[in-house]
Order: sequence, then C-alpha cells, then structure tokens
Amino acid sequence: MSKVLIVSKRQIQLFILVAALIVLTGVYLSWNQSREVNAQPREARIIQLVTGEYTMQTADGKEMDIYRWDPGTIIVNKGELIELQINGVNGNSHPFVVEGLGIEGEVTKGKITVVRFTADKAGTYPIQCLTHTDMRHGGPMVGYIVVQ
Repeated sequence: MSKVLIVSKRQIQLFILVAALIVLTGVYLSWNQSREVNAQPREARIIQLVTGEYTMQTADGKEMDIYRWDPGTIIVNKGELIELQINGVNGNSHPFVVEGLGIEGEVTKGKITVVRFTADKAGTYPIQCLTHTDMRHGGPMVGYIVVQ
C-alpha cells in the first residue's frame, strides 16, 4: 500500500515563507553589526608654538632678555594624536624636554621643529628649555602641556 502525499499550493507558499524567515533570521543573527570606533582622528591635531624673546630693563637700568613659549599652555585630550610645530623666532637654540611624555628636541632660530606624540596619561607636563633654565640665563623658559 503506497501513501500519496498531496501538497496544496498554499502549503508550498507557507513552506517557502517559513524557510525564507529562517534564513533571514540566521543572516541577521550572524551579521556583525558592530564596527570598531576610533575616537581619535586619523590625522594629528596641529598646534603651533613659537619661541619668544622680550627685553626689559630692571630698576637699576640693567637690560634683561626673557624667553618664553607662546602659547605658554596648550590643552590636549588624553589619547589624542598631537603634532607640535615649534617655530624658532628668537634665540639661536632652545634644546628642550617635556618630562613625563618622553619628548625632547631642539628649536633653532628660523626653523620649525616638529614633534608628534600621543599623551596616554592625564596631567600637566612642563616644556622646559635647557638653555634658559633660570633668571641668569633669560628664563626660566617653561610652558605647559595639559592632558585632560
């Protein structure tokens, strides 16, 4: 005795619909909808500094040259890629260090020194000129990088 299975057109349509829903559900669940988000821009934020010299006269008539970084304080975000472009306007040479960020370099008059870094730790880091360290040497020539 053989059994005959009779399938109606409506049953075939329902089977195709259920199969399509199963396939679409599988694709949806396996699809990786998350994308890696990088909060940092791909390009470095450029900050320009200059070396400045100011001449002053003390009460007894003695002239003094005072050196500084302009701007004196820069504020950056933690994890941000930064490019400092330091223009040597005054003073022949300004070797410098940024303690805590592992940065060192030298700015010379008439040239631009480029320093790239990413500050991974919040804090205030001094930019210290090693030539102008105290008042006897036209200093202290110090600026600050504030990492928020």
